[in-house]
Amino acid sequence: MDLREYKTLLGLFLLVSLLFQSESYAQRKRDKIYYPEPGNWEVRTPAAMGMDEARLQSAIQFAKENEAKAPRNLKDAHYQSFGKEPFGDAIGPFKERGEPAGLVIKGGYIVAQWGNPEEVNMTYSVSKSFLSTVVGLAWDQGLIRQLNDAVHPYMAPIIPYTPVYNGNKADQLEQSEVLELFATAHNRKISWNHLLRQTSDWEGTLWGKPDWADRPEGEASTWRSRERHEPGSVYKYNDVRVNVLALAATNLWRRPLPLVLKEQVMDPIGASRSWRWLGYENSWIILDGQPVQVVSGGAHWGGGMFISALDQARFGYLTLRSGRWKDKQILSEDWIRQALTPTAANTGYGFMNYFLNTDKKLFPSAPETAFAHLGAGTNMVYVDSEHDLIIVARWIENKALDGLVARVLESIAK
Repeated sequence: MDLREYKTLLGLFLLVSLLFQSESYAQRKRDKIYYPEPGNWEVRTPAAMGMDEARLQSAIQFAKENEAKAPRNLKDAHYQSFGKEPFGDAIGPFKERGEPAGLVIKGGYIVAQWGNPEEVNMTYSVSKSFLSTVVGLAWDQGLIRQLNDAVHPYMAPIIPYTPVYNGNKADQLEQSEVLELFATAHNRKISWNHLLRQTSDWEGTLWGKPDWADRPEGEASTWRSRERHEPGSVYKYNDVRVNVLALAATNLWRRPLPLVLKEQVMDPIGASRSWRWLGYENSWIILDGQPVQVVSGGAHWGGGMFISALDQARFGYLTLRSGRWKDKQILSEDWIRQALTPTAANTGYGFMNYFLNTDKKLFPSAPETAFAHLGAGTNMVYVDSEHDLIIVARWIENKALDGLVARVLESIAK
């Protein structure tokens, strides 16, 4: 062996050695991360985690003082807000909410909590983050080949489930007995990516709710006749289209989505057995011979995710750890990366419901890398990798969110 060959082999040996050491270091670093066991989340003092207790308590007091002003009876709250929209009648269940509640988690440990974090409450559009998660599982496992694929070719016939109709069959002669979500020329162009980012401009009616009836804009005379936007070009927060994704995902999995979520996410991260993901009284289909309720992606007309703050925190912690829980990659890092990637249509939004802090517009007091799972109420799961921090806040005024985040961040030792 001449000197040149020796140097080449030595270089290769050193490179392999460095790669091995780097992977070994990364594994040791992962092994040091704390993950709570089911039913037992370790509590540490703020001081033990480098936080000022007085300032942290001030942040909690701020959250309590800024309780949401909407009625605690959430059915009343609905009819004072979304219920005033066209076709705004409630078709899913509502639950009277509890008092303001939340948690602060630093380095994986609970350092503060208020209210009753174990109480199960509606979580409104934070449900969307659970919906995008089951779509992420489908993509990770190859059920969806490419996120930019049109959804239409993936869809089998969807048969609505209704009790036996006692009227005259002739009255329904012109009504389709199959739901075709993507039959129009416009809807055939819609991809999974468009639905996930709320840029599809899907047209149609689902579960008795026309797409135009959710947060209608402009003159009422234009609601039904407006020109459609090219999919991907315009962002519009719209729960009818979110429910389209829930139905499409149910059809893809051929299973109820709550079971997919329970088995593949919530059980592995040690969530309680108290959460429930609900649909509407009329969101039933026949799936492989079984009646299945299709869940909603929020509580715009009732339903959605009913969950405790503790279980919300576990989910937020999973996203903080880039989809990893202990030694298992539950959601791929690539999926989390895409969920946190904005589009030109809305630079502050990734996949539903990952709200981004682009240019610090959402949380001026927080790092730009922070994000949140947000829903009406307001329900917030704040995720901050730079401070290794999770904040769950429930039933707080939306305008007070940054004030709470700022006060928690001020409690962290510089």
